[in-house]
Amino acid sequence: MSTVKLHDKEFRISIPETEIIKEISRVANEINRDYKGKRPILLGVLNGCFMFAAELLKRLDIECEVSFVKLSSYQGTASTGVIKEVIGLSESLGGRDIIIIEDIVDTGLTMQRMLESLGTREPASIEIASLFLKPARLQVPVNVKYSALTIPDRFIVGYGLDYNGLGRNLPNIYEAID
Repeated sequence: MSTVKLHDKEFRISIPETEIIKEISRVANEINRDYKGKRPILLGVLNGCFMFAAELLKRLDIECEVSFVKLSSYQGTASTGVIKEVIGLSESLGGRDIIIIEDIVDTGLTMQRMLESLGTREPASIEIASLFLKPARLQVPVNVKYSALTIPDRFIVGYGLDYNGLGRNLPNIYEAID
């Protein structure tokens, strides 16, 4: 499918799955190198990260643990700037290396909130791995150490990202047609 319609919007393919997998493999190699001999906890931000997290984890050869939290700041095609913590974290993070697994860093507000929240739990370190980074949209400074793909300021769906609940299952990335 070169185009899809979700709700009231048309989307066209912009990044094929093969390119996404190639970049996830690169990120996994970087994490394998940086965390050799360590046991980080990978903390996935649901719902959007599930495909990225699954592909990333399949490529990690280090010992690691996985947990998930659910935060949301999107409504429709725009970030609301209001972050809601829906599902909390029960693991002890004191002295642990944490890698946050995120689908997309857009405004940076979600990551800022995550970093503030996790910082109170006294981890040894916190890094961010994001499938997509939109530097043009950043409203707060956020250091994304592991970024698979940097993209322009376009609304995208697929590979875990949705438009009002639809499109997460698409294997490619589609961008909105204006």
